[in-house]
Amino acid sequence: MHPEHHVPIMHELDDTDLEILEMLGEDARRPFSEIADRVGMSGPGVSDRVDRLRDAGVIERFTVDVDRTQIRGGVPVFVQVRARGDRIEDLRDDLAAEDPVEHVFVTAASELWFVARPPEGSVRQWLDDRIDRDQASVTVTLLDEVSWTPSIGGTAFALACAECGNTVDSEGEQATIDGERYSFCCGSCREKFLDRHDRIAEGA
Repeated sequence: MHPEHHVPIMHELDDTDLEILEMLGEDARRPFSEIADRVGMSGPGVSDRVDRLRDAGVIERFTVDVDRTQIRGGVPVFVQVRARGDRIEDLRDDLAAEDPVEHVFVTAASELWFVARPPEGSVRQWLDDRIDRDQASVTVTLLDEVSWTPSIGGTAFALACAECGNTVDSEGEQATIDGERYSFCCGSCREKFLDRHDRIAEGA
């Protein structure tokens, strides 16, 4: 049996939550005192909000945003791969585990697209070592500039039910399974998910 406990879902995200998330998205190391001044709260109040966002699974971890222009990270390339459908899933998993690969996408047309920074001078060899050219068609584009500017404000921000995908509101529930936090829109979805997890665990 898995370790599991029921955690009440936090309140629905309000404008203050979204503003805190926006500021942390811009700079994860931003002091809570600076956030507090912007949102009109105390430092401990912001800390409590961040703790609740963590407990609800909205914030999973803080990361350091690295300015890659300041380090030698290899040549940035955008790669499109066309292969058999059953091969695409394996390729996606293999490439996602590679350190030089930054983003991996599978399109509706079952193509694999990814952005990577292979070591300088060995882009072709790096790709040949990972993709069988006899089994897949590969298009490589050298990128001149790469930027990522995520925005939280103005978007429909909501937790999705791990069982059915519906939006989780203030009536939802949560469960921690093997150290992972899951959100559910209702108790029924939570029980279905846990039952399936138990069956899989018993059959493993």
